[in-house]
Amino acid sequence: MPSLTRTAGRPERDRHREAVELKVLTAVDELLAGGSTFTELAVQRIATEARIARSTFYRYFPDKSRLLIRMAELATGEQFRAAEHWWASSHSDGEAGVVAAMRAMIAGSRAHAHLLRALAEVAAYDPDVGTYWRGRIETFVALVCARLQADRAAGRIPDGVDIPSTAIVLTCMVERSIDFALGSDDVADEQMARSLGRAVWLIVYGTAGDA
Repeated sequence: MPSLTRTAGRPERDRHREAVELKVLTAVDELLAGGSTFTELAVQRIATEARIARSTFYRYFPDKSRLLIRMAELATGEQFRAAEHWWASSHSDGEAGVVAAMRAMIAGSRAHAHLLRALAEVAAYDPDVGTYWRGRIETFVALVCARLQADRAAGRIPDGVDIPSTAIVLTCMVERSIDFALGSDDVADEQMARSLGRAVWLIVYGTAGDA
């Protein structure tokens, strides 16, 4: 007979993991916002800030690379969902729809700006973190490719558009533009959302739409 105790305990363990991960994410965000670099953050300091035991930390995060990868997954989840939702939608709302998606992506990135900056820095020298982030971007590029191919089949984009390179341009343009905006006060978030939305729409469909 299957163990009912084991089955019933899984949701509770999942809730506990989620609670610990949220505490650690908040702690890392706050420590980075306070001026610390991710490299210099000691595990004990993170655990203390998160109000968890060091042993609890290691139960979920075997090393700092895995920590940063999991924190990045949590911190970028909302942004990727907003983008994926737009690429999966009908686009019947025109340019306004992609501008709304850009707003959500910028807001989500702004909430974890210091963590995302740490991710970019560590990905440059940590093989595990670098592989994770490149894989995440490549997965998104593949999603964009699939949508562009569907749009071409439906006659919505010209045959002359090179889909693989266009998908890379669209993905990296948005990712790099948001990263730049997080470190600068020169452009308001709303204006960045509108400019990115317009650029994406024009690259894909080649016509202006009301935002």
